[in-house]
Amino acid sequence: MPHDTPLIATIVAGLGLAFVFGALANRFRIPPLVGYLVAGVLVGPNTPGFVADASLANELAEIGVILLMFGVG
Repeated sequence: MPHDTPLIATIVAGLGLAFVFGALANRFRIPPLVGYLVAGVLVGPNTPGFVADASLANELAEIGVILLMFGVG
């Protein structure tokens, strides 16, 4: 069974940073959504710092669509 470690690492890093920045935003009395957006910008492929592989963007988009379809029902 093949493993796609960069995809899993990017998802874990994104969720971890979203949790941390959401908690920080909540502590500064601004909506946690602002922290989630900042985490997404930091993990994204167009910024310096922890840069996700640009080829993973398509796979992450597919996962996002799948989660959206589950949410809509």
